[in-house]
Amino acid sequence: MADVAAVSLLFEDLFKKFNSEMKKIADQVIPKQRAAQFDVVKHMRQDQITNGMVNAISTGNWSLKRFKMDRQGVTQVLSRLSYISALGMMTRISSQFEKTRKVSGPRSLQPSQWGMLCPSDTPEGEACGLVKNLALMTHITTDMEDGPIVKLASNLGVEDVNLLCGEELSYPNVFLVFLNGNILGVIRDHKKLVNTFRLMRRAGYVNEFVSISTNLTDRCVYISSDGGRLCRPYIIVKKQKPTVTNKHMEELAQGYRNFEDFLHESLVEYLDVNEENDCNIALYEHTINKDTTHLEIEPFTLLGVCAGLIPYPHHNQSPRNTYQCAMGKQAMGTIGYNQRNRIDTLMYLLAYPQKPMVKTKTIELIEFEKLPAGQNATVAVMSYSGYDIEDALVLNKASLDRGFGRCLVYKNAKCTLKRYTNQTFDKVMGPMLDAATRKPIWRHEILDADGICSPGEKVENKQVLVNKSMPTVTQIPLEGSNMPQQPQYKDVPITYKGATDSYIEKVMISSNAEDAFLIKMLLRQTRRPEIGDKFSSRHGQKGVCGLIVPQEDMPFCDSGICPDIIMNPHGFPSRMTVGKLIELLAGKAGVLDGRFHYGTAFGGSKVKDVCEDLVRHGYNYLGKDYVTSGITGEPLEAYIYFGPVYYQKLKHMVLDKMHARARGPRAVLTRQPTEGRSRDGGLRLGEMERDCLIGYGASMLLLERLMISSDAFEVDVCGQCGLLGYSGWCHYCKSSCHVSSLRIPYACKLLFQELQSMNIIPRLKLSKYNE
Repeated sequence: MADVAAVSLLFEDLFKKFNSEMKKIADQVIPKQRAAQFDVVKHMRQDQITNGMVNAISTGNWSLKRFKMDRQGVTQVLSRLSYISALGMMTRISSQFEKTRKVSGPRSLQPSQWGMLCPSDTPEGEACGLVKNLALMTHITTDMEDGPIVKLASNLGVEDVNLLCGEELSYPNVFLVFLNGNILGVIRDHKKLVNTFRLMRRAGYVNEFVSISTNLTDRCVYISSDGGRLCRPYIIVKKQKPTVTNKHMEELAQGYRNFEDFLHESLVEYLDVNEENDCNIALYEHTINKDTTHLEIEPFTLLGVCAGLIPYPHHNQSPRNTYQCAMGKQAMGTIGYNQRNRIDTLMYLLAYPQKPMVKTKTIELIEFEKLPAGQNATVAVMSYSGYDIEDALVLNKASLDRGFGRCLVYKNAKCTLKRYTNQTFDKVMGPMLDAATRKPIWRHEILDADGICSPGEKVENKQVLVNKSMPTVTQIPLEGSNMPQQPQYKDVPITYKGATDSYIEKVMISSNAEDAFLIKMLLRQTRRPEIGDKFSSRHGQKGVCGLIVPQEDMPFCDSGICPDIIMNPHGFPSRMTVGKLIELLAGKAGVLDGRFHYGTAFGGSKVKDVCEDLVRHGYNYLGKDYVTSGITGEPLEAYIYFGPVYYQKLKHMVLDKMHARARGPRAVLTRQPTEGRSRDGGLRLGEMERDCLIGYGASMLLLERLMISSDAFEVDVCGQCGLLGYSGWCHYCKSSCHVSSLRIPYACKLLFQELQSMNIIPRLKLSKYNE
C-alpha cells in the first residue's frame, strides 16, 4: 500500500516539475515575442513525465525532493540468471526494516508464518530473516468490493452501533463486528454469524478470499476483504472425514475436474492467518479427531520454490537447506525456450543440462525438469591425493572432455548512433585498410564493409566491434561565429575488452525510443570447467575444483565405471547432510531400474525399499562398491560409497575473478593503486595481513607493501617548526637551514594538509638516527 502512495506522489512531483518548467519557458519567451502568439505545444517536452516514471521503475530509486523522500529498491529488475532465480525473485518478500540493526525479533521465524512463508529460503548475512519467500501454495489477496459484505452482515443480524445506547456493548454475549478494521456493528449470536458466513462462502455467495474470525478475549468478530493478506487452501473436514475422496482425485488426474471445481463444491477453502487461529487443522489424515475442521493438502507445500528442489530436506541440518536456497539461484542451466534469441547483459547457460535422477513433487509442479540447471554426476566419496582438502573436488578429465560442466557465457556490447542539435550525426565508417596490402588492419579484421563486426568471427582483446565516428562539434554555434561547411569527425570505436577471446553470435540493428540507431552484438564464450570453478550439490555442499585427473589415474569400480567427481568424506560428519547420502542411494537404484525416485520433503522413496532394489541388481545393500586404484592397479582397502548425485555448476568461475597487477593506474587524490578488478586495481594488504607481518617481524616487507609499492612520496620537512616545506624551503621559518627530505606515504602527507586546512597543525619531530 505504501508503494501505491509512492506512485501517486511521484506522479504529482513529475507533473509539478513539468508545470514549473513550462512557466520558466513562458517567462523567457513571451517578453521577446510580444506581437506573435505564444504556442504552448511547441515548447512542451512530451516525454518528461514518461521518462521520469520509466527511470524510477527501471532503477528502483524513487527520490522526490519536495517530499524529502529518497527510497532505494522500490522496484527491482527481474533476475534471469536461471529459471529458479527468476521464480525465486517473483516469490520474494522484502521487509522495509533497516538491515543494519542487529535485532532478532523481526528476523526470527514466526509461528504465524507456517505454510505461508518458506522457513528455509532467506539470505545469510545482514538481510537474514528480513527477506523472505512465499511458500508453494500461498495466495496473496487483492482488494474487493465490501458493499455486498456489509449487506450480508446486516441481513445476518449485525446491528448498527449508532442505533444502540452504550449499555449493550458491555453485555457478555454482544460482540463487535469489524470489516477491514472499521466498526460495522454489533452481533448478539456471534457463532451463528461466523458459521452462516462460512457456509455462504463455501456455497459461492461470498468471495473465497474473504475471511471471518473471532477474538474471544476482546469480544470481536473480524471480517477481512482487503488486499495483501496471505492465505492458502485447506481440505474441509466434516464428521471426522475429509470431503475430498479418492474418486475426486481420480477425476482431477483424468482432467474432468480442476482446482476451481474443488473450491465451488466446498471441498477446499482458503484460510488466512487470522482464520487459521479459529480452526483445528490436521497435518495427516490419520491424525483427524472430533475437533478437526480442516486437513492440510500436502505437508511439503510449507516450503517454497527453492527449498522444494532439495531431495530429502527433512534429513538435512537446517542451515544446509538455507545455503542451498541461496546457491540454487546461482546454478547455471536453461533460462527459457527463447534463450538463444535474447541479448542479455550477461547470460550463463549449461551446454548439456539434465533432469535430476532423484526429484521432488515441487520439481514437477514448477516444471523444473523442462528447464533444468545441473547434471547427474557419478560421485565417489573417498580421499584422493590431497587436492580435495576443504571441500575441494577432484574431477575426471575424460568427463570434462565429454561435456560435463561445460557452459556458454553470453555477453553483449551496445552502440547508439545519435543525431545532434546542429544537424550532425554519428557515422559508422568502413574498416581501415593497410596502405600496402589493401587489407583491413588487425584491429579492424573482423569488420564487414559496413564497419560492423561480422557474426561468427572470433574477436580478440582490443579488436574493434563497431568503427563509430562522431562529429567534433555537436552544439549549435553562437550568433556571429561562422560554422565550417563540412563537419569534422573523430574516431570513437567500440572495442572488445576481455582476457579471453569471444565469438560474435549475432548482430542486431534497431532503433531506440529517441529514434537513434541502436546496434547490439551478442558475444559468446564456451568454457569447460577448470581448477577453481565452483560446484555444489543440492544440499548446500559447495566446493571448488581442486584437481583435474586423467581417467587412467582415476579409481574404477568392478563394473568399469569411473567417477566424474571424487568428494572428500570429511564433508559429511560435520555438515550432517544425510539427505545427500540418501540421494546417492536413490539415484543409484533409479539408474539400475531405469526410473526416477522421489525425495519429496516429509516423504519420498524409503531407504529400505531403495536398498532392496540395489540388492536385487547384485549391488551392495549400503550403496558401497569394490573399487580399484587407477594409479597402482590394486584394490582400495575400504569399500567406497559410489553413485550418482545431482551437481550444479555455479556462476562463480575463476576466469571471471582472476586478477593480478604489477603496475597500473592510481587514484588521483591519494595516489594509491585503484580498487577492484574492473579498474585494474591493486591487491589489498589488509589489517589482518599487516598483523601477521608484524608478528613475524618482517618490517621491511611491511614497509614495501604499505609504502614503497603503494604511494611513497618525497617531502621536505623543517626540523625547527616541524611543518612541511617545499623545494627545500620552509615557508614558516623563511629558511632552508633545517629542512630535511624524507619519504612518507602520500596519503599521510594529504592528511597533514587536510588537518592544516581545519586549523589543526600536526608537527613532525625529526631526530638524527644514530647507528
